[in-house]
Amino acid sequence: MDALFTSTSAVCVTGLIVQDTATYFTPAGQIIIMCLFQLGGLGIMTFSTLILLVAGRRISVTDRVIMQEGYHHAYPGDVKSLIKNIFFYTLILEFLGAVFLFFHWNKEFSAGRALFQSVFHSLSAFCNAGFSLFSDSFMSYQGDLLVNAVIITLIILGGLGFLVLQEIRKVSWDMVKKRKFHVSLHTKMILWLTLILVVGSLILFSAMEWNHSLKGLSFTEKMFASLFQVVTPRTAGFNTLNLNALSTVTVLLLISLMFIGASPGSTAGGIKTTTFGVILAFIKSKMGARNSVNIFYRTLPWELVTRAFLLAALALCVVFLSTFLILWVDPQLVFQKVLFEVFSAFGTVGLSLGITPELNEWGKVVIILTMYVGRISPLTLLYVFSRQKAAGRYEYVEETVMIA
Repeated sequence: MDALFTSTSAVCVTGLIVQDTATYFTPAGQIIIMCLFQLGGLGIMTFSTLILLVAGRRISVTDRVIMQEGYHHAYPGDVKSLIKNIFFYTLILEFLGAVFLFFHWNKEFSAGRALFQSVFHSLSAFCNAGFSLFSDSFMSYQGDLLVNAVIITLIILGGLGFLVLQEIRKVSWDMVKKRKFHVSLHTKMILWLTLILVVGSLILFSAMEWNHSLKGLSFTEKMFASLFQVVTPRTAGFNTLNLNALSTVTVLLLISLMFIGASPGSTAGGIKTTTFGVILAFIKSKMGARNSVNIFYRTLPWELVTRAFLLAALALCVVFLSTFLILWVDPQLVFQKVLFEVFSAFGTVGLSLGITPELNEWGKVVIILTMYVGRISPLTLLYVFSRQKAAGRYEYVEETVMIA
């Protein structure tokens, strides 16, 4: 059960653990975990398509459509260039992260251990996996500016999405060459929402914890600890603070961030920032008495709005059901901790208030299934089991009900 839980957590890039990764597993086990979260972070379809390309096999039209839909239906390039770009950005960013961490940790550990620690944590951060070879995650490096900066940067870049990274690179090059450039609505939404979520939650977190869990730290340490702790709930799962020392309202803030997650087409989970953005745009449009949903001078299709609300509703149903089942099979657990655990599992985050090792076998099964559903998305599960075409061409007489 522990092996199944750990492998699921790694492939789903969650980071929840029932055994300490640093002390329980052998180096071979740690390498297997690292390979699993690298595989899960980039996606099974991405790796399988790469294998076909390397083997010289042709990719079917269906697989091409699936790959492009998985990242962005409007992606202008072919599948081959898409796969190449994904691996290019991944390898470059993970390599740079590992280099910075190695030269820093080489002063603290032997060269071999520093290299392994650097590669493991660079991959774990970029893939938003949350696995750490330190038993206390990064609490020992709370005041280490370089480690904090590298890990935070990798988490954010991994959570932006590969197409956003590619568009940023293209726009930057056009700006250098002083050419006209166009930023897609997809990229605008992700960049603005990421900025708003990080800055807004940073202000809230530091205000709520300034004289609580952050008490006794210097101003710089308080700001870095706050920034680190609001970036990681967006599906990364590391921590530099004792989460059990946080106030209840701060725990609620982290739950909200875990539920939203990062961006589509990335290594992260959650309902995604764009889903959250579409819902906000819908509310804003209705407040403005508009029938259409507008954002950044563009009108969103109603099908997209419907999908956003459907995804959010299904996600809440999954979270409620998982919480209900865990409290049923393990009634001695505290509700707040179980709720936090379930949101962490669904958002593939990996943060925990310490109850993961305490779960009984049935509780572990529920968390395993929640991680799986969170990674593949409830919408995917719905489409698999739903009818492809409506039965019959008819509609019933319309009648209304009172809802408020």
